[in-house]
Amino acid sequence: MFNIKTKVRNSVNSAVFVLCCVVSVAEAAVPYGLQQWLDSPQRSTENKARDQHRHPGETLGFFGLQPTQKVLEVWPARGWYTEILAPYLKDQGELTIANFRHNDGSLEDERKIFWAKLSARLDADIRKNPQHFGAVKDLEFDPPAMMQLGPVNYYDKVLSFRNSHIWNEAGYLLDVYRAFFDVLKPGGTLGLVEHRSSRLSEISSRAGEGYLDEYYVISVAQQAGFVLVERSEINANPLDTKDYPKGVYALPPTLAMGEKNKARYLAIGESDRMTLRFIKPLPTVQ
Repeated sequence: MFNIKTKVRNSVNSAVFVLCCVVSVAEAAVPYGLQQWLDSPQRSTENKARDQHRHPGETLGFFGLQPTQKVLEVWPARGWYTEILAPYLKDQGELTIANFRHNDGSLEDERKIFWAKLSARLDADIRKNPQHFGAVKDLEFDPPAMMQLGPVNYYDKVLSFRNSHIWNEAGYLLDVYRAFFDVLKPGGTLGLVEHRSSRLSEISSRAGEGYLDEYYVISVAQQAGFVLVERSEINANPLDTKDYPKGVYALPPTLAMGEKNKARYLAIGESDRMTLRFIKPLPTVQ
């Protein structure tokens, strides 16, 4: 059971009102010119197989991606989205990835050590394939110690895919969203995709490890200064019952339960996900 804290209750009530007024769309158009990179031989067969769950073309279309934009992708992990975003932006736009903290030998947390290996692997892949990726910028992002994501009012888009639950578990979700707000241009877009918990009431939800309540995510983003523009059911999965022993990690691609009930989890597919588009408001003219 997850109960939204009192300090965000007023924001949640506001979010409820906003959700009633925002149109939820089933799908969005794939940005012009992106399909060639979705079909690129650079993408593995395994990665392409996940398109049926992650809907990258429609998701990026929903976020309003354009080839001339400056885009920040936060915690790209193995680079599933990076290998789509980078070639699309390389000629006219700019992609920056906010990677996990690099391991200089001082990391002791096993999870962070693993994440650092993922970052190093992605960096190597980008260097090996400059024709595909282009000149991708790279920085380290490790809340709360490393929170600098670039110049103020710099990016047209900040994109985060399935990361918010990690920051929330560590207690830094609001701080992270505020960091996003600072580096976005006024009028710029924050695009979030996150595992979605089951709704019980206006102030509570329930799900296993790795899921977040949609109203709660919206309320935290609003506290950081963002305005919700639209939400989408592009990445919804009604088969996800959200009651597994290892939470969302029981589902593909992680399959944390190993061979136990593997066929069941594969049949469910990847998690039910919220897809949210926010903007950083333009300054008020006095």
